[in-house]
Amino acid sequence: MKMWTQTMRALVGSLTLAFATLGTAQAEDAGAQPLAAADQLPPEQDVSDTAIELAGWVVATRDAHGYPFAIIDKERAQILVFGADGRLRGAAPGLFGSAIGDHTAPGVAGLALREIPGRDRTTPAGRFVGGYGPSIDAGRVLWVDYDSAVSIHPIAMVPEERRAERLASPTPDDNRITHGCINVSPEFYTRIIQPIFARGGVFYILPDRDTLAETFPDFAQSRTASASRTAH
Repeated sequence: MKMWTQTMRALVGSLTLAFATLGTAQAEDAGAQPLAAADQLPPEQDVSDTAIELAGWVVATRDAHGYPFAIIDKERAQILVFGADGRLRGAAPGLFGSAIGDHTAPGVAGLALREIPGRDRTTPAGRFVGGYGPSIDAGRVLWVDYDSAVSIHPIAMVPEERRAERLASPTPDDNRITHGCINVSPEFYTRIIQPIFARGGVFYILPDRDTLAETFPDFAQSRTASASRTAH
């Protein structure tokens, strides 16, 4: 396992500050963040400031209500997974909807994959409360948003789509290939996703085009207020 990047350590630091708002004892626990968490991000990839700030805000405000949560960054093709205690448990690349956009087309959940128009193969942005449940053709899956038929699952082995190669590439440029679902490596799914979200969780998907104010209004308002205080 590679050593964590400076930005990943900044994320841990942000969470430490967030825990500090909840009490000294918890802040000390946050400072003891274990470095054994699964980090599958390419060595040259950083985590965005927005993802770091959003994770800290979720912890500080208890927005996940005691459930595990994930910060999902489509632009950087990354998924960050946190336990119910707010600790970072894993970071990995992901594959996302082939269409750029944050909407969910009406009725898309009722279509077979091949019937979904290319323009509607999006991974929607927003805050979703999800969990495991049945599917029509894939057994029990982890639904991020059942209404839009978006789930997290291991990469599908479709030779002509080269999903394993796309996931392993050092850049996010080729990670838009799915019909809308989020794909991760089988190892990351089994080791991190399955056990942590066994009883459900909250998923925060950053937007492609929509603003943060449209996608996460409470977080955006808090961010603006914090910037204003710093400026003064």
